[in-house]
Amino acid sequence: MPTDGVNNGRRRFLIATTSVVGATGVGFAAVPFIESWQPSAKAQAVGAPVTVNIGELEPGQLLKSQWRGQTNGVLRRSEESLDLLPSLDDRLRDPESLESEQPAFAQTENRALRPEYLVVNMHCTHLGCVPELIPQVGPEPFDSDWKGGFFCPCHKSKFDMAGRVYKGVPAPTNLRIPPYSFIDDQTLLIGVDPVGEV
Repeated sequence: MPTDGVNNGRRRFLIATTSVVGATGVGFAAVPFIESWQPSAKAQAVGAPVTVNIGELEPGQLLKSQWRGQTNGVLRRSEESLDLLPSLDDRLRDPESLESEQPAFAQTENRALRPEYLVVNMHCTHLGCVPELIPQVGPEPFDSDWKGGFFCPCHKSKFDMAGRVYKGVPAPTNLRIPPYSFIDDQTLLIGVDPVGEV
């Protein structure tokens, strides 16, 4: 095969140049595709831990916040409401929180790091409605012996002041307890448990 007039050096140069340009084009085309696999800044922000100032929370008050697209509440409980918790055990479906979604530290009667403060996911475990807090003790239309707690008017599920579900209601389990920790006496962090795990 005749090779007259063929410049092998030029041929190698053109092949190398074309390969480099092609590889660069593939790289530029791949960047948006690979970046699409990463969570957006908004998605990252939604999952980030949330700081809640509880310094001015009075006994019986509930402070709501959002974490991971869910409504969470911080309830400051009175000594009286904490004293009533053991009296409800026979009316509850899971009084010891054995079947509930919660960090290990919340598997106690008061379901909290510090008994005074209940940090709870406010969504009913039945269909996700947000129950109302009714902290007053006394007869209610839905319970003649109400000791305070959460009531879901949509489907009539009831939870005590520790978020424990009553027997005979649609909700299958206690309200969920998110991971959280205290930064100091007036501030807590929802989304990080006491040993720093999310």
